[in-house]
Amino acid sequence: MFLELTEVVRQKFIATTQRRFSRYPDVFTKMYDFTRANTARAFGYYPYFLAIEETDATHVTLNGRPVVMLGSNNYLGLTNHPAVIEAGIDALKKYGAGLTGSRLLNGNTVLHEQLEERLATFVGKESALVFSTGFGVNLGVIAATVGPGDLIFTDELNHASIVDGIRFSRANSIKYHHNDMDDLAQKLANCDPNKARMIVTDGIFSMEGDIAKLPMLTNLAHRFGARIMVDDAHALGVLGPNGEGTAAHLGCTHETDLIMGTFSKSLAGLGGFIAGEKVVIDYLKHHARTMIFTASLPPTTVATVLKALEIIQQEPERRVQLWNNCQYINSELRRMGFDTGASESPIVPIIIGEDMRTFNMWRALLEAGVYTNPVVSPAVPKGRSLLRTSYMATHTREQLDFCLDAFHRIGRKYGLNQG
Repeated sequence: MFLELTEVVRQKFIATTQRRFSRYPDVFTKMYDFTRANTARAFGYYPYFLAIEETDATHVTLNGRPVVMLGSNNYLGLTNHPAVIEAGIDALKKYGAGLTGSRLLNGNTVLHEQLEERLATFVGKESALVFSTGFGVNLGVIAATVGPGDLIFTDELNHASIVDGIRFSRANSIKYHHNDMDDLAQKLANCDPNKARMIVTDGIFSMEGDIAKLPMLTNLAHRFGARIMVDDAHALGVLGPNGEGTAAHLGCTHETDLIMGTFSKSLAGLGGFIAGEKVVIDYLKHHARTMIFTASLPPTTVATVLKALEIIQQEPERRVQLWNNCQYINSELRRMGFDTGASESPIVPIIIGEDMRTFNMWRALLEAGVYTNPVVSPAVPKGRSLLRTSYMATHTREQLDFCLDAFHRIGRKYGLNQG
């Protein structure tokens, strides 16, 4: 009865709207025509906005039922670390719930500056600047660094925040094939030599789980006079001798001009940063609009990130365990016959290809107690739909084997692995 009444009200509203705009185009037309989400809800394969009731990181509770979490970026398992939680509580008591303003005006604290100093030292750069979101880092930094008339070379599988940063900059965007250095070299060689240029890449690609060829990228940057920026959202805490990221992992920190990272993965919080030369960071501090015109990170978040960074440096065994887990799961999935692409990180895709089969397998896995993320176009190229799985240092072997058993049984049902 309620649903019928709701539909009647909706139809009356649409009829009224149509009369109002009968002589004019209506920007809401695309919204009234959007039915994909409701269709997915009606057929039980809508995979988004699942309401988590409780979590201990490796498990989450959905509708009163615990499931193993393989859809998180909590790589080192620090979101529930007692010391991280305590640091947040202490900051909450000292500073309150928020700063109610931008860092430029009234939202800067000694905690923010301490975090910037420690991040710069950690990744091997002179200076760093903290933003309130990782998305905002890429949007603000790219738009402040390049502009109309400049050239920016971007991997075709770079994150959406890089794509939008380039759009916002109004620079001329030139895509190169994923991790294809020959294609990039050709495009650099053929571009206008009188235009300034920058290369931007993910460190670990967020859907495929493979790693950028950063030494080759830096060589090309030097050869063709380009600056280079690496997005280490998924690499910070994961790659490098001490978790410093892709550049340290591949031995080219000094050749990489800008290193970007986020706090919402290994650092167990929210926000992001950019690190580079002091003069460059000072310029960005006064020109990156997404930092200047965004409310400052709450001190509670800054304090928890500071503590998480400290734990990463003090407990290298977490990173060792993370790699043990992801290498075990990847080798087992491949042994079963699953296609995990070129993954070489804690992000392990199960490539399926067809959208509905991806959604159906996602639903079957969730019913079996395994939380994964179905990913379809435009997040991945058409015809390359996949289940994105990601792993934590705190996953136990028992949990991983439980998930592998579910993958094996359900994969056979959908013809994705060997019998």
